[in-house]
Amino acid sequence: MPVARAFRWSILAASAALALGGCMQTTGPVAMVQPRPDLDSMAYGQPYGAPQPVVVANSGGGAIAALSNSFAASPMPAGYAGPMAGPARYDASYHLDAGDKLRVVVYGQEGLTNSYAIDAGGSITMPLIGAVPARGRTTAGLAGEIAARLRNGYIREPSVAVEIDTYRPFFILGEVSAPGQYPYVPNMTVESAVAIAGGFSPRAKRDVVTVTHTEAGGSMRAVVPLGTPLAPGDTVFVGERWF
Repeated sequence: MPVARAFRWSILAASAALALGGCMQTTGPVAMVQPRPDLDSMAYGQPYGAPQPVVVANSGGGAIAALSNSFAASPMPAGYAGPMAGPARYDASYHLDAGDKLRVVVYGQEGLTNSYAIDAGGSITMPLIGAVPARGRTTAGLAGEIAARLRNGYIREPSVAVEIDTYRPFFILGEVSAPGQYPYVPNMTVESAVAIAGGFSPRAKRDVVTVTHTEAGGSMRAVVPLGTPLAPGDTVFVGERWF
């Protein structure tokens, strides 16, 4: 009996030790796989959880309307940085003026196909038809005018295309390192214009500037933030801070 009892107690002790050992054992780390935004972009064409783009319709046209919209728009919180869109082109609605350089293509007529600069009078001068008014026209409107003049006694059915080769320059004045006239680059903002002019001077007011925009319909001047887009021919004035 004492031997059997001792054997039974030894079995109970071993079972208790095994149970305690299982309770004390720690579990290894578990890897959690999070959703991959780039995989969703590859599979579905847009980043995971990306907000849908909002399209704002504007009844007005031209650069003045675009600038007015940028003044009225309130700043939006930056919660998501999506892929940047391609360069915005507004050649179709852009109104030409002195300083713009154009590429005029008259199909089948190499002598007429060339680059033409709009002079101070607002016209381009082409062989056969002479001066053609360009100021205030769109590229499509100018192409139609050139075709009409060529059709009048020169070419039976002319096919003409006009595109902008170089935009007219913009101007930046005031408290920047190098004020003056600079070539316009598509998709420019006030901030990039200041950078092109060498940056702010030590006395510059750095939060807002004054932009003057001129079209055939008149001029508009407004105090705008640095993210405001610029149009060809705009004048940017950087003021001086008072403290």
